[in-house]
Amino acid sequence: MQDYIISCSSTADLSKEHFERMDVPYVCFHFMLDGKIYPDDLGQSVPFDKFYHMMAEGSSTSTSQVNIDEFIDFFTKLLDTGKDLIHIELSSGLSGSYNSACAAADILREKYPGRKIYIVDSLGASSGYGLLVHTLAEKRAAGMGIDELHDWVEKNKLRMHHWFFSTDLKYYVRGGRVSKTAGFVGNLLSICPMLNMDNHGRLIPRAKIRTKKRAILDIVDRMEKHAEGGLDYSGECFICNSDFYEDAREVARLVEERFPKLNGKVLINSIGTVIGSHTGPGTIALFFWGDERVD
Repeated sequence: MQDYIISCSSTADLSKEHFERMDVPYVCFHFMLDGKIYPDDLGQSVPFDKFYHMMAEGSSTSTSQVNIDEFIDFFTKLLDTGKDLIHIELSSGLSGSYNSACAAADILREKYPGRKIYIVDSLGASSGYGLLVHTLAEKRAAGMGIDELHDWVEKNKLRMHHWFFSTDLKYYVRGGRVSKTAGFVGNLLSICPMLNMDNHGRLIPRAKIRTKKRAILDIVDRMEKHAEGGLDYSGECFICNSDFYEDAREVARLVEERFPKLNGKVLINSIGTVIGSHTGPGTIALFFWGDERVD
């Protein structure tokens, strides 16, 4: 194994055990639930089922990113091990955390002259960002050096596809992404907005799907269209959900049925408390390697 550290933030939405198996340390964002601040610690402080139940019952939520001082503390502990560092951060299209990480790295390069400190904008979020980090950890384990890994992720990160749909628009209304009128009509007609991540790492609405059943079929169709190799896709596939496990399991079943060369079973994760504060319960996201995102 190459002697350098890969790190990321909690918004990669993998389990604590998954990060430990990969030997990838993570820094926690923060969220506020009914006025109390918690670390986004992968469901340790507030279990995901409790968090989404409280949201459904009307609890207020908000989030805050990792600031420069927190990144300095986090990176310093890693660099003090004597190893170089490549940190993969949540999309700059969603958060200012990438800029904070870059500012922290600039300060620490003066303290650790000659050390390699790479900061990468994942242009992704949730378990798609997580699948990107997971793939990098596999490449490190296979012997790829830090410079080659940095070049590879910068050339390939836009091949990571993120597709989302939601069954409840009230959280989009609350966040100002959908008007109250559109949200009311959408919920009345059982419309599920289909979104994906564009090449700037922003979530973009792509379609309005009538009914959850059709949205489940549509999201798998989009994987067939965009996945590397089409139906011969042989990479890994991750799904995440916000208190919507049975429907996530149905998406996973359809993916495993349609893509027989898939590398292992589909991994289902929970959408974490930071991303989930904006999506609310009732969201499913599908992640896979495919053609390059160009818009």
